[in-house]
Amino acid sequence: MSLAWKCMFTPRLYKIYRDGPKDSQYQPQGLERWTDKFISTANTLFGIGLYTSPFICMYVWRRGFFSSDEAKFLVQCFGGISCLLIISLALRGMGRAMNPKYVAFVNALNHPQSQDRKAMLEGIRKYDFEFHAWPVTFSVPQTANTAWLDNPFNRCANPELAPYKRVLVQSLAYLATHVFGLRLIYPGSVGLINHVLWTPIFQGRAHLVESFDGKRAKIRTADGNHIDTMFVDNRSHAVKGRWLVVCCEGNSGFYEVGIMTTPAKAGYSVLGWNHPGFAGSTGQPYPSQEHNAIDAVIQYAISELGFQPDDIVMYGWSIGGYTATWAAVNYPVKGLILDATFDDLLPLAEHQMPASWSLLVKEVVRSHVDLNIAELLVQYHGPVQLVRRTEDEIICLRQGHLATNRGNNLLVRLIESRYRTMHSNTRDSLRRLVVLNDSQRAAINYTTVNEYEQRAIRLIGTYMRDLKSTHCAPISEQQFESIIEIVLNMPRQAA
Repeated sequence: MSLAWKCMFTPRLYKIYRDGPKDSQYQPQGLERWTDKFISTANTLFGIGLYTSPFICMYVWRRGFFSSDEAKFLVQCFGGISCLLIISLALRGMGRAMNPKYVAFVNALNHPQSQDRKAMLEGIRKYDFEFHAWPVTFSVPQTANTAWLDNPFNRCANPELAPYKRVLVQSLAYLATHVFGLRLIYPGSVGLINHVLWTPIFQGRAHLVESFDGKRAKIRTADGNHIDTMFVDNRSHAVKGRWLVVCCEGNSGFYEVGIMTTPAKAGYSVLGWNHPGFAGSTGQPYPSQEHNAIDAVIQYAISELGFQPDDIVMYGWSIGGYTATWAAVNYPVKGLILDATFDDLLPLAEHQMPASWSLLVKEVVRSHVDLNIAELLVQYHGPVQLVRRTEDEIICLRQGHLATNRGNNLLVRLIESRYRTMHSNTRDSLRRLVVLNDSQRAAINYTTVNEYEQRAIRLIGTYMRDLKSTHCAPISEQQFESIIEIVLNMPRQAA
């Protein structure tokens, strides 16, 4: 009976690794199966009801359903459903207690960490289950969380406005950011997106564990968030495995279905993680929480996994370039790869929104979600390679026009910051020639261009590679191999 009681509150088990086909899930039996379906359905309906509650309440109020009889009926309905849920939980616990596979999972999960932490982790890594029940593998020192004390009026992106207009715009920006703005910038933090992508995320995680011997871990950040990570260790399999590639995904990217499989296939050790609010990670992807997340990931790589900062290459795709660059600025890493990355969120946000919203958009971005990658990149003096997608449809202000790709602006800022004494003619040539793709620049006859244009072409070729692909197309192993080799052999510039 005590086991059944314990199984009432243990997490859902999704998969037992290497127990049947790779894409198979754990199959509950008998009582556990049917009660689990009922509880899952009830949870889904509750979630839908919670999101739609304002509309439901408005409808009920307008139709005049708020009478004593209706209230009594609703109480009876909710009471009956609650009783069914309690009975279902009890029956599910009994069903789980009669399943030897689930009992083995519970025993592994309840293994005392104090006795043998390594054995405990090896035991639970045989299973895929609800991440909230995963024990914390690594934790950084906690800091006081003062985010709730932050005054939204301390920051202002439109100081030229009259005081009353400024306060109005700041108030609207605060509401817009917290209600829908952050979710538009990071769609992967939306619960519905996570629900829709659950199956490919589950399958991708299983692929990483079973094909690459990936090791999942929960990391606690300085602000108390829990970050879902996956580590593929290739140090004993290939010489290239001594290098750790830390992958930072895009705004709808998850390590399970993102960029980390490419360096893993190429033989490098890889550490992937999910943004706060994505899949198993908790929190929300505000810049401060992003900083704490990647900081904890890097500390985990150094303190727990045994890599030196000089063994780490940061690999950021799209908006993930922000956290990758932040880590490169704050840790002496070996190098930085920015794939399909923009210079600043503001121009892209302004382009997507009506012109009449420009003041609000500027306030939202600059005061709450200021992802200015170029400002970070100019502080980094190590090896770096930018990858520009020539058919990028996301970070181009005009689709199909390479000249409007915001990666161009990022490259120009990078080169100008590293060559501050560059001749003005070279600067002009740089801005003019960066809009050409690799093949167009290669076709230029050097005898027909001046020395300033020649130098601009060399500088562009030093820091940027073009790929003929769209924004979300995965990079091939060969392409990644050629890019990271450049980074590993690049000298570090003096600050």
